[in-house]
Amino acid sequence: MMRLFNYCDSRYLLMRHLKTTHHPDTPIEFVNDTNNVMLTRRAARAIVLQGQKILMLYTARYHDYSLPGGGVDDHEDIEQGLVRELSEETGARDIRNINEFGLYEEYRPWARNGANLMHMLSYCYTCEIDQELGDTQFEQHEINNGMKPVWMDIDQAIQHNLDTMANSDKKGLSIERETFLLKLIKQELL
Repeated sequence: MMRLFNYCDSRYLLMRHLKTTHHPDTPIEFVNDTNNVMLTRRAARAIVLQGQKILMLYTARYHDYSLPGGGVDDHEDIEQGLVRELSEETGARDIRNINEFGLYEEYRPWARNGANLMHMLSYCYTCEIDQELGDTQFEQHEINNGMKPVWMDIDQAIQHNLDTMANSDKKGLSIERETFLLKLIKQELL
């Protein structure tokens, strides 16, 4: 199988593995098919808690809540990408006490950059920030999707995502990952 790898640092291979999922259109047989071209993408996701509240991104297009974070650039260390993404998407200031939580791995369909399969590695970290958020710096597609940062009761975020998964045809590819992570965060950190 031809794979397109982005920069990867072996120290991240030691992070606790949380789960591996396969999108219904990418069963294990598809992933192992040597005719596929797979892009590996690294992402950093922030877990920011204040009591029972968690900092989330609400996306109107998909009617869901997700952890702040996103793709790590090739030249970036994962923690640098985390700080950049968290700051851009939420206006977070004084990001500190960054600690590993775990790695969530996904295989998804992909139709760009000559690849037809994506191997998504989401590196999740807990951290602290100042309570007051500054201005966001959303990318155009994030603005178009109606993204906004919110402090949310974690139980409400979980229930909202569960309701969206059960009742909405708008749900995106990430809602199952986000809901799994929210449940695990509640179980282990609260």
